[in-house]
Amino acid sequence: MTDVLSDEALIEAARVSKAWPFQEAQKLLKRYPHGKPGGQVLFETGYGPSGLPHIGTFQEVLRTTLVRRAYETLTGGAPTRLVAFSDDMDGLRKVPENVPNPELLTANLGKPLTRIPDPFGKFESFAHHNNAMLRDFLDRFGFEYEFVSASERYNSGAFDTALSEVLKHYDAIMGVMLPTLREERRKTYSPVLPVSPKSGVVLQVPVEVLDPATGMIRFADSDGTVIEQSVFGGQAKLQWKVDWAMRWYALGVDYEMCGKDLTDSVTQSGKIVQILGGRKPEGLIYELFLDENGEKISKSKGNGLTIEQWLTYGTEESLAFYLFRDPKSAKQLHVGVIPKAVDEYWQFRGNLAEQPVDKQLGNPVWHLLRVNGDGAGAGDALPVTFSLLLNLVGVLGAEATAEQVWSYLGNYAAEATPEAYPDLAELVRAALATNRDFIAPTLVRRPPTANEAEALRALDTFLNIAGPDVTAEELQNAVYEIGKNEDYGFETLRDWFRALYETLLGSSQGPRMGSFIALYGVPETRKLIAEALQASH
Repeated sequence: MTDVLSDEALIEAARVSKAWPFQEAQKLLKRYPHGKPGGQVLFETGYGPSGLPHIGTFQEVLRTTLVRRAYETLTGGAPTRLVAFSDDMDGLRKVPENVPNPELLTANLGKPLTRIPDPFGKFESFAHHNNAMLRDFLDRFGFEYEFVSASERYNSGAFDTALSEVLKHYDAIMGVMLPTLREERRKTYSPVLPVSPKSGVVLQVPVEVLDPATGMIRFADSDGTVIEQSVFGGQAKLQWKVDWAMRWYALGVDYEMCGKDLTDSVTQSGKIVQILGGRKPEGLIYELFLDENGEKISKSKGNGLTIEQWLTYGTEESLAFYLFRDPKSAKQLHVGVIPKAVDEYWQFRGNLAEQPVDKQLGNPVWHLLRVNGDGAGAGDALPVTFSLLLNLVGVLGAEATAEQVWSYLGNYAAEATPEAYPDLAELVRAALATNRDFIAPTLVRRPPTANEAEALRALDTFLNIAGPDVTAEELQNAVYEIGKNEDYGFETLRDWFRALYETLLGSSQGPRMGSFIALYGVPETRKLIAEALQASH
C-alpha cells in the first residue's frame, strides 16, 4: 500500500509509470531535473469570462491539477503553483443568450469585459461577475489555485515590460502571424489592439510602433482621428495568440494544456514566446467532447451535457473519473455514460488499497484522491452498485422516495442509513433523479412467453421455500440453475436473464438478479413474478 511505501520507492515507481499524468509530469522533470531554479513550477489554465464556467473549465483545471500532483510526486514535493488566468481584458464580441439586460451589453460591445456594467447588477463589471462565478465554481470543487486577472495585470502596469518586448520585436511577430492569415485580414492585422480613448472599444486596426521603451504607438481611431498613445497601463491589449505568448513570457508559465481546437495557436504562440526571449510551456493537447450522436459539442447548439446536469444524475467523483481516462480520445458527454462512470469509479476505488504500487499509480482513483486531499479513502466500497440502485428505483416507479430506497437498502446492508453511508446517499439522490427523468418514462414490462412463465413459476417456488437468511449468492445460483434447465427452453443463459429483465423490470438489461432480489426483498420479488404471470394470461 502507498502509505507504507518509502518516498524513494514511490518516486521510483512514479518515474516508470505509464499513467498519463506521470507521462506529462516527466516533460517537466526533463525541463527542471533539479527543480525550477529560484522558484515554483508554474501551471496555468485559461478562462474567457464572456460566459459562465462549464464542464470544459472543470476538466481543464482538474487535468492540470492531476499533472501538478504527479510532478510533485515525481520530485518528492518540489514547489508548484497553479494560476487560473481570466482573459477579462478581451473586448466583448457578441451578447450571450443567457444573461439579463442584454441591451446593456449591446450598448457596450467591443469594450474590455471589465469595463462593461454587470447585467446582473451585482458586481462592478460583467467580467467581475463572471470571475466571481469562476472562483465560486473552482472553490466548490476544492481546487487549489491562484486567480489572476488579465485586466488587473494590464491596468497595473505588470505587463508593461513584456508589452515593450512585443513592440521591440513587432516585425518578427508579424512575420509569424501574417502567413497564417487570409489576405483581407492581413491588411488590418496588428499584434497590438489599442483601446480607443474616445469610445473605450478595443480596436482592430493597424498600428505603427513609435517607441518600444515608452510603449508609444500611432493608429487611426474608428472615426479616422490619428491617435498617439502608449500601450502601457491598460491602454491596449494584445491579439489572442500574441497575448497567450506574452502571458507565458511575463508569468513564466511552465505547463498549460488546451483543446485540439487550439493546436494552431500553440504552434504560433510557441514561436512568439521564443521571439520574446521566453520558453514555450510543456503541455498536452486534449480531444474535445462529443454529444450522444458523435457531434462536437457547441454552446450555440446547446447539445451535450452541462456540469449541473452531470451532478444531478451522477456525482463529482464520477465526473472526475470519466474525465481522467485517456484525454487524447474524444469523449461522448451525455446522461447515458454516467451510470457506468459511477460504478467504475467505486470499483477502482475499492481495488486501490490492495493493488501493488505500479497498479496503484495506474489507477485513476489514486490520482483523483490527491487532487485536493492526501489520498485517504483508498479501498472504500459501497454495499450496492449504482446500476442496482437504478434497477430498484425503476421498479419502485417515478414517485419513489429516498425513504423507500433506504428501507430496501436495509434488506441488503445492516444499519444502512444516509448518515452511515453519505457517499451512498449521494447515489440514492442521483438514482431518483435519473429514474424520474429518464428511466421511469421508458419502462414497459412485457408478458412472459409460455416457457418463460414456466421458468418464472420455478423461481417463485424456490423463493417460496427460501428462508429469510437466503444470501444474494444463493439466489443467484438458483436463477442460474433454472436458466440452465433444458426443460424451460432457453438457448443461452442470456435469454433467461433478458426475460427476467423485460418481464419483471421493464428493461432490456439489468443487474445480477440474486443481488436485486436480496435488495428488493423475496416477498416483493414474488409479487413482481405474480404480476408478470397474471399478464401472460
